[in-house]
Amino acid sequence: MTLQNDKIKKRILIVGSNGMLGQSLTTHFMFKKEVELMCASFEEESYYEKVPYSKVDISSQSDVKKLIKGFYPDVIINCAAYTNVDGCETEKEHSWAINVTGVENLIKYGRTCEAHFIHISSDYIFDGESGPYSEDEFPNPISQYGKEKLAAENVVIAGNIKYTIIRTNVLYGATQFGRPDFVKWVYNSLSENKNIRIVKDQFNNPTYIDDISYAISKIIEFNKLGVYNLGGDEILSRIDFTYKIADYFNLDKSLITPILTSELNQPARRPLNSGLINLKAQTEFNYHPLSIEKTLFLMKRSLIKN
Repeated sequence: MTLQNDKIKKRILIVGSNGMLGQSLTTHFMFKKEVELMCASFEEESYYEKVPYSKVDISSQSDVKKLIKGFYPDVIINCAAYTNVDGCETEKEHSWAINVTGVENLIKYGRTCEAHFIHISSDYIFDGESGPYSEDEFPNPISQYGKEKLAAENVVIAGNIKYTIIRTNVLYGATQFGRPDFVKWVYNSLSENKNIRIVKDQFNNPTYIDDISYAISKIIEFNKLGVYNLGGDEILSRIDFTYKIADYFNLDKSLITPILTSELNQPARRPLNSGLINLKAQTEFNYHPLSIEKTLFLMKRSLIKN
């Protein structure tokens, strides 16, 4: 009887499981009886002892072949990426190996087991001149990172594999491990009476990671294929997002200094007027992201505890 139950379980492989979204996905799927879960990341050890884990370098064909042939997944969720936007400008060979070659490797061996490949992309494939963007807008990346994310999308589309591309932006949410997200950084900085400089000319819709995890579960359940935007509930400037965080937690907004993106002198250009339109996901599988206030309420216990 157990063997029969195992056969009908959906085998899901999360690549990049130690990252912020990877952690959210792991906690979302790990207790579901209908799922057999496997996690993989570049780090030596997993954050979740009860979930099978494999260290993998996705830029290595042999690593990816061993991982996928060993688990034979029905679904591969690729959260792995080199996300240091400025670093991509100076470490192009390294970032390309992860962001593009790594995707090629996952598709090559995912195709052999007829897996559903779910790939996480970014609003950085757009130039930020006329956002917010729908799925049908013409890409025009202005940074190396954006060019790599677009190249990865093209690899997925041409890969002769069942695929779903998810475009998202400014991920945030409470995670137990790893570096703090934007909300936690703002909360910690203002709680410690530190002055912070925040750009006022970048617009997007910050996206709560648990909203994405829930949406991915629906994409798998309803076998939704193609390209989908999964952004947050509200398009606003980064400075206004910061003010919302400060207001919610009753922190001192006088510590926040508005600046222009150009004042940061960053190596990589940023799309300024960006954001993603969620209408397609709302229509096809009822994607309705939580309000920023609701997500801050859900994060409150973790932030104050820490």
